[in-house]
Amino acid sequence: MAKKIGLRRTLGLLEVTISGVGIILGAGIYALIGEAAGLAGNAVWISFALSALIALLTGLSYAELASMFPKAAAEYEYTSQAFGGFLAFLVGWMIIFSGVVGAATVSLGFAGYFQALTGTPILPSAIALLAVLSLVLLFGITHSTRLAIVLTTVEALGLVLVIYMGIPYLGSVDLLEMSPLGSAGILQASALIFFAFIGFEEIVKLSEEAKDPEINIPRGLVLAISASIILYILVAISAVSVLGWEELSCSSAPFSDIARYALGPNASAIISIMALFATTNTVLLMLLASSRIIYGMASSGSLPPILASVHPRTHAPWIATILSMIIAMSFVFLEDIAFVANVNNFTVFVTFIVINAVLISLRYKKPQIARPFRVPISWGKLAVLPVLGILFNLLMLIQLETRVMAIGLGLGGLGALAALISMRYIRSDIKKLIKNSISSRDQG
Repeated sequence: MAKKIGLRRTLGLLEVTISGVGIILGAGIYALIGEAAGLAGNAVWISFALSALIALLTGLSYAELASMFPKAAAEYEYTSQAFGGFLAFLVGWMIIFSGVVGAATVSLGFAGYFQALTGTPILPSAIALLAVLSLVLLFGITHSTRLAIVLTTVEALGLVLVIYMGIPYLGSVDLLEMSPLGSAGILQASALIFFAFIGFEEIVKLSEEAKDPEINIPRGLVLAISASIILYILVAISAVSVLGWEELSCSSAPFSDIARYALGPNASAIISIMALFATTNTVLLMLLASSRIIYGMASSGSLPPILASVHPRTHAPWIATILSMIIAMSFVFLEDIAFVANVNNFTVFVTFIVINAVLISLRYKKPQIARPFRVPISWGKLAVLPVLGILFNLLMLIQLETRVMAIGLGLGGLGALAALISMRYIRSDIKKLIKNSISSRDQG
């Protein structure tokens, strides 16, 4: 029998943290800050702070679960341990779509900036980006993370440049001034801009390619969230200080307009190029994460085994990578970046509610499992912070518009149907194994 080829453990704490920062940063901050400012006003930084709180609460739950079950299947594995196969499949299904829809969203952001610079139509650019980055992923995790480190450095420098441009303008606007929507606008902006924080949960999908995953995955996750929170809030304050929320809300390329106003047209071109790096990086890492959850679910028998195929030379899950690319390309044709971002947010809010519930459940069901990282603050066995995580994610979920909820529920319904079909085939395979075992024993 041929030896099964597994994933290669090459990632240390630095690579895990940088990969996390890289996937968190990207289209959310580069493309959606203008629309968020239109909802929240100059107080958009409060929306970022609220989204950051939700990300941190759920991120701590992910950190504890990743230290308990360092598997590439991540959410699927966690939910299976607490609630069984049906809900686990449904969560894995939602996470797959979160990754590919997110990649489609960010590729549209890339194409928008690329069009501003070159005049190239949006759809061909977005599709070409997905194809090229999928090819990079097919060469293996080492090449992918090296490219991610370079792109993350550039996109982080872009955010630092925006912060720098805003320093002379600090104090020029009332940072507590809201839009006419008032506090409701703050909440709606938080729900939209949460897309900017999506990515921290993808770090756990690198568990089977990380050295000492029980230690490095939780640490890298917390470090990546913390660095992103600081950058985002400072960027939001700088952005409204330079342009004010009214002008910022009308911009389709907000960072370019900030640079043009503060430093002139040459700076605008530079920041646009940095935006291309940022969005490229996010697409790369979202495709990476979605391919790993497909691989993990296929390895566990919940998806067709062929999707767990690993290339013998590059050690990349090549069929899962190609499938992620194809699905992402299909969502590119929706084109509306804010709408697609909110569809993605729906899948994420639902998943985060389940993940926080999983941690609460496992504290009672499986207290004996080692937890190298543990979420602080408990009341007996009840973990308090995951309870807050559930409540805040519910608050964000009800801020989404009706058509977004309809599409999200439709995806969930398809996932439930696929879960039922999957479980039926699994039960059939188990019966065949038992029958063959009995037959072999009788013949013996």
